[in-house]
Amino acid sequence: MPRRIYRISLTTWEWMLAGEPAPTGPARRGAKPPVFPVAAIDDPVLPQALAELAAARADEMDADTVNRELSIARKAIGWWQRQGWIVGDPTIGIERRPASPDRTKALSENQIAALWRLDVALREKTFWKMLYESAARADEVCLNVEDLYPQDKRGRITAKGGATEWIHWQSGTAQLLPRLIARRTGGPLFVTDRKVPAGTPTLDVCPETGRARLSYRRAEEIFEENTRLLANPLASHEDIEDLDGWTLHRLRPSALTHDAEGGTSTPMLLARSRHGSVRSLERYARPGVDAVARRITERDPAARRRNR
Repeated sequence: MPRRIYRISLTTWEWMLAGEPAPTGPARRGAKPPVFPVAAIDDPVLPQALAELAAARADEMDADTVNRELSIARKAIGWWQRQGWIVGDPTIGIERRPASPDRTKALSENQIAALWRLDVALREKTFWKMLYESAARADEVCLNVEDLYPQDKRGRITAKGGATEWIHWQSGTAQLLPRLIARRTGGPLFVTDRKVPAGTPTLDVCPETGRARLSYRRAEEIFEENTRLLANPLASHEDIEDLDGWTLHRLRPSALTHDAEGGTSTPMLLARSRHGSVRSLERYARPGVDAVARRITERDPAARRRNR
């Protein structure tokens, strides 16, 4: 798991260990958690207060995020215990949340085409293209320039469990990457608009521009803001602040679904998605309504005669 994920999760727990709810959304950016000494974890009243804060956060966040944060917190607490800094574990009464079935719907090919027509910055165009063309998970494309192999249209990533794997893209991403990279030879591929303040970890800073790695959280916000009208085609621009856009996660199932609709074989879909089983792949590669209607029409003799 990337270091930044550990850092974000532990920062969340810093708030809750200090007895305060962790900020979410735009309020999270720039917010500094209260100072909380590790030794205070052994306070006997902490477990109950922490359980209440964790339950409130679980009501706001998805189960995968909550479970990941809990796992990271327990790993840190275990390490602190082995160092002799603390004795107890205040998370002992907090249970993992059952994950809801993944019912993410793929975007249609027309919706994807409309996405490419949006007038957005080069960084966003490249980020979205790479996600869709590679069918990678959203946090996997936050890679470094030195991990790219443009001539092979592929990049080296650290996948779940820490394994080194490869993602492959197509001509759309290949055409955008040289402009995005410019003359950089290392550091984060996708960076923020502004230079970072002093003290930012060097692994997340571009050595040539002084800008920080674009976080998944910020990338998600930008995508959601830009797709509000696409997700609500009957709404007017005046209502945009009250609308919800798409999530970055929808690009992965969209890519796999469109591959499946186009006749890509199951072994190739497994290789492309890097899933270990057909069952796990089934959650993503679901032919949509348009594809089903098209296939029925193709198999209808009367319809074929009309189209001649």
